[in-house]
Amino acid sequence: MRIASGRAQRGRVLIRREAPADLGAIRAVHTAAFATSEHPDRVPVEVGLVDALRDGDAWLPELSLVAEVNGAVAGHVVCTRAHVGTTPVLALGPIGVLPEVQREGIGAALMHAVLGGADALGEPLVGLLGHLDYYPRFGFEPAFRYGVTPPVPEWASHFQVRTLATYQPSIRGEFAYAKPFMEL
Repeated sequence: MRIASGRAQRGRVLIRREAPADLGAIRAVHTAAFATSEHPDRVPVEVGLVDALRDGDAWLPELSLVAEVNGAVAGHVVCTRAHVGTTPVLALGPIGVLPEVQREGIGAALMHAVLGGADALGEPLVGLLGHLDYYPRFGFEPAFRYGVTPPVPEWASHFQVRTLATYQPSIRGEFAYAKPFMEL
């Protein structure tokens, strides 16, 4: 998928909830965003992950958002149901932006929108496994600071959480992703 103007322009980016007609475009976004030069014909696992999450009981349609640039889907982010111990929380990801419009603020707009939506819905915490230079700018911190541990101990160095307005310090324990995450 190509964006008509080639570059995102301020005022031309719209963040909105995913619609049924967006499924192909969402797959195309994640296919392009996570493609590797070593295996250009291989479908990235993130594409199947989004499909599997959408088909499962952890899917939260109100937290599956797309970014439109000039009327075309250029990015996608999703939060799904997870748990810390028995407390319902959210898992963020995947988030993807078409390569030709990366580094233009679309990913940041998606992050702010999904975190704002999660907070408005009364969710207490969002967890993710991600890059240490990117996610802290959105308030993510090492999960161990909050007594939250990843489901795979080797993930500890990159496992992060963002607390939201309803967070309580009693939310502690192992983070449990939806089943599709653990089947990757």
